[in-house]
Formats: sequence, structure tokens, C-alpha cells
Amino acid sequence: MSRRSEHPVSTGTPPDASPADAAAFTARDFRPGAIRHIVLFRFRDGTSDTQMDDVERRFRALAYTPRDDGLPYILSIDAGPQMSLEGAGSGFDRGFIVTFASVGDRNFYVGTPVVSDPRHVDAEHDAFKRWVAPLLAPDGVVVFDLTV
Repeated sequence: MSRRSEHPVSTGTPPDASPADAAAFTARDFRPGAIRHIVLFRFRDGTSDTQMDDVERRFRALAYTPRDDGLPYILSIDAGPQMSLEGAGSGFDRGFIVTFASVGDRNFYVGTPVVSDPRHVDAEHDAFKRWVAPLLAPDGVVVFDLTV
């Protein structure tokens, strides 16, 4: 049996909740447990260091975004420029690791295309995605989520 089939990829959607049931799917207590959301950005040619620093600053500020109860829901955001010497960075310039306390919090953060109901989406993150898009190269985003 291949390693891939031994460890099937989870969609994060259990039988009792789905993106269509946005309230349950984005609830703080939906599938509790630490989730790491890893994001890599590759910027368009000509993007200045100042612009990249501004992207990082704005991304880090998302850690203070509250949910409807007024409390932040992101446990932490670690960020920085690519600094590996292995030559395997594929041209990605900045990396971010966002930590959540549950799959529900991650789902609330991700929003579209996973959750389309604006009542259950982080509007600040949604606005950030629209703002940063023009600075990114085509195929300039990689996202990888894992449980801890």
C-alpha cells in the first residue's frame, strides 16, 4: 500500500457539517485542535522590498482581527523572508505560518472559496487577499494546512 493511500487527505469537512452549513463549519468549537496554515508568496517582478515589508506588516496585523464575539481568533502569525540556502524555494519570497485553535477558526479565516456566507468569513482577511493580489506573481501563492 502506498504511503499516500495509508494517509488519506482530509478535506476538513466531517459528515455533520459542510461549507453549506457555514455557521457550524466556522464555529470556534468545530474540530478543536491546533491547525497550522502555511502560506508562501511569490511577488511580481519589480515589487520593492518596501512593498514586501508592507505585505508582511499587514498580514501580521490579521492576528488581531476579532470574531463576532469581539475576541481575536488567530493564536499566532509567524512571518519572514525566504532565507533557505538549499536552493529549493521555487522563487517564493515570503512565508507565513498562521496558527488556529480549531478547524472552524481556520475555515472562518479562509472564507472564499470555502465559505461564501459573508456572516461567517473574516472580512479583514478577505480585504487583505484583494489588496495583495496585484503584487503577486501568477501562481504566486502556495497554501498548506496541517494539524499539530
